[in-house]
Amino acid sequence: MKRFICIGLLFLGIEVRSQIEQSPSKEITLNFSLSENGKPIYNVFYKNKPVVLQSNLGIKLKADGDLTSNFRIDSIGHKKVNETWQPVLGEQSNIKNNYNEMIVALSQSSSNKKINIIFRVFNEGISFRYEFPKQDKLNYFIISDELSEFNLTGNHKVFWLPGDFDTNEYNYEETLFSDINTDKVDLNNGIGFKAITKKHAVQTPLMMKAIDGVYLNIFEAAVVNYPIMQLDVDVQNYKLKSSLAPNALGDKAYLLTPCVSPWRTIMISDDARDIVSSKMILNLNEPSKIEDTSWIKPMKYVGIWWEMHIGKSTWDYAGSQNAQNNGELKPTGKHGATTANTKRYIDFAAKHGFDGVLVEGWNVGWEDWFGNWKENVFDFTTPYPDFNLKEVNDYAKSKGIKMIMHHETSGSVANYERHLDRALNLMKEYGYTAAKTGYVGKIIPRGEFHDGQTMVNHYNFVAKRFADYKMMVNSHESSRPTGYSRTYPNYICAEAARGTEFNAWSIGNTVNHETILPFTRLLGGPMDYTPGIFEIKMSAYDKSKKEQLHSTLAKQLALYVTMYSPLQMAADLPENYEQHLDAFQFIKDVPVDWQESKYLEAEPGDYLTVVRKDKHSENWFLGSITDENTRKTEILLDFLTPKKEYQAIIYQDGTDADWQNNPKSYTIKTMRVTSKSKIKLHLAKGGGTAISFKPIN
Repeated sequence: MKRFICIGLLFLGIEVRSQIEQSPSKEITLNFSLSENGKPIYNVFYKNKPVVLQSNLGIKLKADGDLTSNFRIDSIGHKKVNETWQPVLGEQSNIKNNYNEMIVALSQSSSNKKINIIFRVFNEGISFRYEFPKQDKLNYFIISDELSEFNLTGNHKVFWLPGDFDTNEYNYEETLFSDINTDKVDLNNGIGFKAITKKHAVQTPLMMKAIDGVYLNIFEAAVVNYPIMQLDVDVQNYKLKSSLAPNALGDKAYLLTPCVSPWRTIMISDDARDIVSSKMILNLNEPSKIEDTSWIKPMKYVGIWWEMHIGKSTWDYAGSQNAQNNGELKPTGKHGATTANTKRYIDFAAKHGFDGVLVEGWNVGWEDWFGNWKENVFDFTTPYPDFNLKEVNDYAKSKGIKMIMHHETSGSVANYERHLDRALNLMKEYGYTAAKTGYVGKIIPRGEFHDGQTMVNHYNFVAKRFADYKMMVNSHESSRPTGYSRTYPNYICAEAARGTEFNAWSIGNTVNHETILPFTRLLGGPMDYTPGIFEIKMSAYDKSKKEQLHSTLAKQLALYVTMYSPLQMAADLPENYEQHLDAFQFIKDVPVDWQESKYLEAEPGDYLTVVRKDKHSENWFLGSITDENTRKTEILLDFLTPKKEYQAIIYQDGTDADWQNNPKSYTIKTMRVTSKSKIKLHLAKGGGTAISFKPIN
């Protein structure tokens, strides 16, 4: 690791009420000050223009007063950091962490309570957090609210999700700030029950674009022992304020000094590529706490999953509890997770060079789990009668395939934690190296939200406990990640957004959905989006169905590059891939761990073009996607090594392709290229292009 740190500390003998800190590039300036009544405030400038107007800072306590005003500055410290670190898995082998830091130590005149506000200013944005030092006047305390404000300069274009402490599985709304209106959002969300939504609030990350072309993104990093932050909206005054998920008693967080809040972040640039490529969120998290990371491996996998979503098979073995006879389960014949079916997927994975196989619905409990929110539906160790753990494991081992366990908690996290060590020991016994966890439903203990402090601590605890067993975890229906995968890289990825499965049984994901996610959800960590669906229309399985993916087949290939994850699923059925082995070749070839990534084109909600270099070879891969509009573009291949010739295999939309009318039309062509070559791309409506570049000789 290359590292340069310079520290300076200013002890104030006279009253100073304001101080500035700039980014290393000098393009971003943060100004901190105290108001006349000692209230901490800040504002932000980008290239000498205001981007965040004067905004308040502070914390409200449940007892013993508030930390919002009557402060004096005790000291101001400055620090410069310029270092490089290496992620275990990632979009690039080396990540630069370069910022200027300012620590403002405050004490409250009336109570003598102390709080520090730490600012870090990067070239791509600013961050701040609250630090509560050990002190006599503040020990164990309860936060009732956080008053961090983000006051904007105008009526920006905004990509937003309605505020909801239990789910982020919504389609994005694209409106002006003044038109944010959660009352117009479908809160049923296509999932069969109404979500609990906080009115006049939006979720983070919140992506915006100002009239002058400046891009802003408000998010957070390193959420540990604290609730997830959403934002209350004042549409008339273009103001945002932090909003934290309460627990059953209405409290936001229980803390003990010394402690810190998560980082609040604002990314700023006049080039959208700077936002989507930023590693600021990762940089604000602590380095890995796992000393030996050699067992953490990227994976491409297939699995028994999509066939349940399309209705070919079921998670449950008996259909319903009414199918039981004297306590014995009677099979319906549609159960997907059978020993024989799992072997079929193992054979397919081994034949085509995949790393693993996921099996959902293997364990007893699926007959009575959805909507009942029972505490002990699953024990995570008892398989159905038609799933032989040892036989499956032995067969997978003989084929060189790793098995991925599935733990659906149905929201009963207390039950999961009671069974967790037994479940992990079972995984260890049968050779499983990773698990997919699920949190569908209302949280038990009752009154907790998915985004509350209790659940944040649970998700982090599970990652730590999996690390103790040298196993990886992929969480679904959890709160969205905030860079914690740097600290526990075995937290290999998460869902935490609206994934591919919504296309099988609901109105589906909007055509521009995947052009927004890299600017929002993926800033906090890799996503298990489960791309690679080749049978686009659900009418192929049932002629009465109108559901389909809002995507062409070529776009499904491109997503393996544009949607970063070290855990990527080829989500469709093996038989659908067998019909398109030429296109399937790209999924077989594309890596999931990278040496270098370059974002060539980017506009949130419209398009994205990314190239990535394989961590273990000289091969490059390109993914380009568009929204509901056709798109033509020309790409200069100057990222390739000079004076080398490459074979480019181009997987693109057919001339008659259209996501709605002809989504499976694609063509494949091969050409020889160099770093001086240009390639013209034509993307159909809802389409994409995927290209592999392999050196010749």
